[in-house]
Amino acid sequence: MPSHKADVLSVQEIGTNDFQSKDAAKLGELGYEQELRREWSTLESFAISFSIISICTGITTSFELGLTNGGPAVMSIGWIFVSFMTMFVALSMAEVVSSVPTSGGPYHWAALLSRPQHSAFVSYLTGWFNLLGQAAVTTGIVFGNANLIAAVASQYGFVSTPSRLVGISAGLLVFGGVINSLGIRVLAWVNRFSVVLHSCGVFSICVALLVKAPTHRTAREVFATFNDSTGDPTWSVRASPAYVALTGILMSQFTITGFDASAHMAEETRNAGKAAPKGVIMSVGVSAIFGFFYLVSLLFCIQSFGDTIASPTGQPVIQIMSDVFGKNGGTAAMSIIIACVTLCGTCSLTSNSRMFYAFSRDSGIPRWFDHVDKRTQSPLRTIWLAVVLAFCLTLPALGSVVAYTAVTSIATIGLYISYAIPIAVGVAFDQKRFQQVRGPFTLGKFSRPVALIATGYVIFITICFCLPTINPVDTQTLNYAPVAVGIVLVYVIVSWFGWARHWFHGPRQTALGKVEGANRFERQITNDKADEKDSSDQTSPTL
Repeated sequence: MPSHKADVLSVQEIGTNDFQSKDAAKLGELGYEQELRREWSTLESFAISFSIISICTGITTSFELGLTNGGPAVMSIGWIFVSFMTMFVALSMAEVVSSVPTSGGPYHWAALLSRPQHSAFVSYLTGWFNLLGQAAVTTGIVFGNANLIAAVASQYGFVSTPSRLVGISAGLLVFGGVINSLGIRVLAWVNRFSVVLHSCGVFSICVALLVKAPTHRTAREVFATFNDSTGDPTWSVRASPAYVALTGILMSQFTITGFDASAHMAEETRNAGKAAPKGVIMSVGVSAIFGFFYLVSLLFCIQSFGDTIASPTGQPVIQIMSDVFGKNGGTAAMSIIIACVTLCGTCSLTSNSRMFYAFSRDSGIPRWFDHVDKRTQSPLRTIWLAVVLAFCLTLPALGSVVAYTAVTSIATIGLYISYAIPIAVGVAFDQKRFQQVRGPFTLGKFSRPVALIATGYVIFITICFCLPTINPVDTQTLNYAPVAVGIVLVYVIVSWFGWARHWFHGPRQTALGKVEGANRFERQITNDKADEKDSSDQTSPTL
């Protein structure tokens, strides 16, 4: 007797395969074969960017920076300002990813939207800034997480040292690399769990904080209190309040970073032309709301402003949790936060690996990394390349007390420059080429104004995050972000004119064609079904 459930599943499978066939055909038009497995829906596309933005990560690990560089007023109002302006970047990015849904992301967009004579160089420049930003974001996440773990453990006798922090970071990176190596289906479940933990877990902590706190700050203290603790109070030269505020918004801007992950996972997402843009916009919007609730909950529950800044753990958020819940209760709450940050780092490695894989596919980095493991259908080589690069960026922490702030600045600058270049060249200043490849998601007549605002805002934050955050400035407090960005810029120019221009020609411009792309997908589906049937036959009991 035929199973009705089997009939329903067959219909669903046909619908899913139809979407995937169209995605494969679109990828073929862009010049690439469908090598990665398309297992993700709009939910997973949203989840990967939401997990990497991770309100727990940016706010918790950079909370001290916010308190010292501007205080509650800059943190609360700054969050609203940064969220609003970042949405312009997200909208423009969503419009572009809808038209070019590939793992390459910004560097691929830059190539297609630039004028032909400049296409390869602009793509190469964008790719390297995106690569730098991707690696630095992961470093900032895991090193910040290592600081949180060490700070919580210090309440129980653990002594934190730079070498131990780097060791904890290495362990977190290896953990993330192992999870990523298990395949896209495992990552889908990890992402779903991450969304639940970030939303339900953090919401529960916020409610518990507000209910349990012995006293609460007033609205004036939260939204109108300015603080400048950027250095030695005896130092004769103080920065202006405006300068301090500009450096203080780094906390908010670093948090709302990494939403290009939905783009980098586009080749593994069904109906990517619509799902990826939704993932970008939803992740920024939802993070802005949840992040504001988390941030103001912490600010309202500060019991002693001075004690919180001067916390013996070095982490103001841990001090707030301990003041409200007690040491053990605070440790329990921080365990949820640390779990969220760990998942954030794991998802960040996912995004890194896909960008590196695509860049290698186009010869931006050695072609040896252009490899997809047959068993897991994942780019294992670039997963571990991402682990190694992130670890290398943690090493300066062995000698500099401001390494973490510098890394977060580098991450923000690198990523946002890579976001802005394709938006600027293809949408803000020259829409002719963009009109030819426009995807299903479009801003219509608002496309160019939104792109102009997004471009201007990226220029603004790039300048802000090159500024020193501690006063006075010396070798230990210098913001090394401009140095790192300058090194990348010099490397790009020297390598381009020295050797890269001879073999890097940007993403493929010659289409494989709809038929070839779709046929490749159909062969993959057939092979997958055959493998599943063989596996089922081997494990089925004999009657």
